[in-house]
Amino acid sequence: MSKNMTEIRWHGRGGQGAKTAALLLGEAAVASGKYVQAFPEYGPERMGAPVASYNRISENEIFIHSPITNPDIVLVLDETLVDTIDVTKGLDEQKGILIINTPFSKEEIQKKLTSWKGRLIVLDATKIALETIGKPIPNTPMMGALIAISDILTLENFIEDTKKKLEKKFKNKPGVIEGNINAIKKAYEEVKKQ
Repeated sequence: MSKNMTEIRWHGRGGQGAKTAALLLGEAAVASGKYVQAFPEYGPERMGAPVASYNRISENEIFIHSPITNPDIVLVLDETLVDTIDVTKGLDEQKGILIINTPFSKEEIQKKLTSWKGRLIVLDATKIALETIGKPIPNTPMMGALIAISDILTLENFIEDTKKKLEKKFKNKPGVIEGNINAIKKAYEEVKKQ
């Protein structure tokens, strides 16, 4: 991601934390001095319905106020969406990166993505979330994966900011805070090996 602005699209289902992930990432980027846009796209969806969220992150002020049609990175929090939505739409095969939360291998997912020949990263973020947080909510591990493949933020800066946000929300639940931080670290390390 060498260009000045990074555009990110998140695909998930209601309740998986795609919107929360985009907002947390945006807040962490702002805290590091970057310019940010973070916004969801959804209608009257309910728990389990497909949702999308977006981030624009830049070193310079952002003057664009339109939907993101050509993201640099796409994160898919629910691999079943690959069967119903074109998750690679607008993603450049030469420079784009697709990260999918799935228990399946890269080869198995690639068979489903017949038109995508670009960089693909698979990660069982749900399993990581269950092991670290105790709930199948894949958003924090997916944020760790994103930090691992981009130069948006350092892992240390992202963890520091995320920890502050979680401490405000879960001040009486230190296990939730620690679990989420461990989920981010574990996913980061797993993706760095790919």
